[in-house]
Amino acid sequence: MQRRRGPQLENALLDAAWAELAERGYAGFTVESVAQRAGTSTPVLYRRWANKHELVTAAVTHAATTRTTEAPDTGSLRGDLIAMMRRANETRVDLLAALTAVLGTYFEETGTSPAELRRRVLGNDRSTAETILQRAVDRGEVPAEKVTARITALPFDLFRHEVLTTLQPVPDDVIEEIVDDIVLPLTSGPARRA
Repeated sequence: MQRRRGPQLENALLDAAWAELAERGYAGFTVESVAQRAGTSTPVLYRRWANKHELVTAAVTHAATTRTTEAPDTGSLRGDLIAMMRRANETRVDLLAALTAVLGTYFEETGTSPAELRRRVLGNDRSTAETILQRAVDRGEVPAEKVTARITALPFDLFRHEVLTTLQPVPDDVIEEIVDDIVLPLTSGPARRA
């Protein structure tokens, strides 16, 4: 068996950590169980991450960054939002559920929140929602003044809320309701008065 090194080893360790977290939850997650799953020793893990909290943060970050996708470009705001939520159903539901259900004790122990972990994981990168809405502005579908921070966050905040309350993928009819009944009416028509 070839010895793993560098990024290959780190990816294997983080994949094992994510699998442990998803399978056992935070309460059952140990550095020892990750080492065993990865086929290595605990010192290998402790050379990279000082403690369980750092390893969990790294595993969540790894899981999130390996699931990123380009913003869809269907030619319409409606199409882009629906396509993005469908992709999120396929690739991110377990991650969203883990951020709350599985990591409750992690947040208590570290004194952080899901929002802080999300910022840490995603950084200040331009969000997919910003890209989608900017394309809609560029196409003339949405007045630029309608694209506020709250409107930008709204479709995916509603999507996350559905996932977190059901721990299941969001059904297509709910995705369409979010887009057609909430987001599109808020992004069309005259701008809000100051």
